[in-house]
Amino acid sequence: MSSRPGVFPVSDEWKWRAWLDERGYREAYQRSITDPQGFWSEQAASLSWFTAPRKTRDVSFEPGEIRIHWFEDGVLNASVNCLDRHLHDGSRAAIIWEGDDPSESRTLSYAELHAQVCRLANGLRSLGVGKGDRVTIYLPMVPEAAVAMLACARIGAIHSVVFAGFSPESLAGRIQDCESRVLITADEGVRGGRRLPMKANVDEALRHCPQVSTCVVLRRTGGEVGWTEGRDLWYDELVARQAPACEPEPMGAEDPLFILYTSGSTGKPKGVQHSTGGYLLAASLTHKYVLDYHAEDVFWCTADVGWVTGHSYIVYGPLANGATTVMFEGVPGYPDSGRFWQIIDKHRVSIFYTSPTAIRSLIRDGEAPVRRSSRASLRLLGTVGEPINPEAWRWYYEVVGERRCPIVDTWWQTETGAIVIAPLPGATATKPGSATLPFFGVEPVIVDEHGRILEGACEGMLCLRQGGPGMLRTIYRDPARFVRAYFDAYPGLYFTGDGARRDEDGYYWITGRVDDVINVSGHRLGTVEIESALAAHPEVVEAAVVGYPHDVKGQGVYAYVTLKTHVRPTAALREELVRRVRRQIGPIAAPDAIQWAPALPKTRSGKILRRMLRKIAANEAADLGDTSTLADSSVLDGLIQGRREAATVALAERV
Repeated sequence: MSSRPGVFPVSDEWKWRAWLDERGYREAYQRSITDPQGFWSEQAASLSWFTAPRKTRDVSFEPGEIRIHWFEDGVLNASVNCLDRHLHDGSRAAIIWEGDDPSESRTLSYAELHAQVCRLANGLRSLGVGKGDRVTIYLPMVPEAAVAMLACARIGAIHSVVFAGFSPESLAGRIQDCESRVLITADEGVRGGRRLPMKANVDEALRHCPQVSTCVVLRRTGGEVGWTEGRDLWYDELVARQAPACEPEPMGAEDPLFILYTSGSTGKPKGVQHSTGGYLLAASLTHKYVLDYHAEDVFWCTADVGWVTGHSYIVYGPLANGATTVMFEGVPGYPDSGRFWQIIDKHRVSIFYTSPTAIRSLIRDGEAPVRRSSRASLRLLGTVGEPINPEAWRWYYEVVGERRCPIVDTWWQTETGAIVIAPLPGATATKPGSATLPFFGVEPVIVDEHGRILEGACEGMLCLRQGGPGMLRTIYRDPARFVRAYFDAYPGLYFTGDGARRDEDGYYWITGRVDDVINVSGHRLGTVEIESALAAHPEVVEAAVVGYPHDVKGQGVYAYVTLKTHVRPTAALREELVRRVRRQIGPIAAPDAIQWAPALPKTRSGKILRRMLRKIAANEAADLGDTSTLADSSVLDGLIQGRREAATVALAERV
């Protein structure tokens, strides 16, 4: 396989330096499927337990008996696993924080982080918070966000982190659903040189949440904030009067660790609930094997702790492994587009894990900002959040990694808790755009529209016959929705909601959310494939494709295309892009309309909000819904105007 064009083999150096080579991976994977009890019993020994589990795995996806239990008789504490067991080397850096302003940074050792966590944990206990209580965390990307998560874990409270960019309405809905009585926030956040009114948002949200009795406020900027006596108290004053040691709460492995709300495109957000033992093991094992963490590494995941990627690969996975993990408060383009690479050089980052959206946004500014940095410390690159188009993959590999750093393209979900399909850098030859092969204990299958499991090379809906220990346990306070959302569609299987294809080598290629499929004249087309064809053009930075009402086809293909800064949009370029899609995929996939989009609507974490693009394409811009999660809501005005122009062009061409 490795001699084929488009395949990047594992180098000889990586075969011996990584944790596993190809043979080691295949043997371990096979055992994880055929002898899960024995395999996972051995893996569980990598955690510190108060009471080691005798039971390993009790899982059923069958109708009427959905059950996901791992290590259910074991007792442990996540905070102890992330902190206490590393105190033999307490001076080791645990968190390196890089502020929005390049002049701001600080480092917390394991001993310092442990003391801060214990002080806040004691503070929460003094407020009456105990095992099973929910605590909402609404903080910017500062070390205290990780401290708050671990403090909750230490006393057995269930944390619910809400992304700092969410609106008061979204925050209130999450507080109401999880019924938290205590909220931790900041006076303001800072991002891209701008201040975020966090306490003001909280004050607005809490007008609708009378059950919240305490709001703990971190001083981040020193900005003036509203104050409610008897409810609000300063974070620093709370922790100053607490002891730096806190007895950890013994937690059953199946006790909840956190709730994280998915921000689905429509409907009420789902409170995905994760366990303590299984989740922690999945996060730490994938961080070790997929991201190939070793003791000398500095690891940086660019996500926000408001999303599951930040939970698993900024906090729990790295800290459980005793890693040095980087937290970044800012954005990749501030104060300039070289910020990522400056941080890598400044902190000697060796493992870099970011999103394809971030990569594509940096491609737009060319290679010069990258070339101005050394990046000599880098040895491994990773991607997360969405499928990466092959052109962006190659730019990342050739320009950022200078062809010496393997790329691990990881696929997983909030619901899986940790990586489930990805290459292991010492074991798996890679193909640009493919998530490759499953991680231990994960058995993916592809089914057709009738639920029949397909064998060999095929394309259809991606399901899991077996998932790892990091799987969600339920939807908080809505177990019926849990079954309906993930197990009713294909009985006996967990339905991921994604489409995928499997090639002749058994590699998996994620084709996008099934709800992102466009039905053109009866043909179901995955948007990711069309986007990749457009983004492969040398003058295109990024593309987003949606369906829109078409009077002949039912649904047409509507493409938003972002060009490089020096490229002028022309009718000839539009025609060239249409021809490219026709040539690479087929005439049925050719865009009916192409709209030039200087920017796309994205969240602060880089996720493209395709529901808004669908609304604009369908000429329903008056009903875009909640826009508060956007990093820059001003892009919508330009897109709405551009839609009129694109529709006019499409109509003229059709006539």
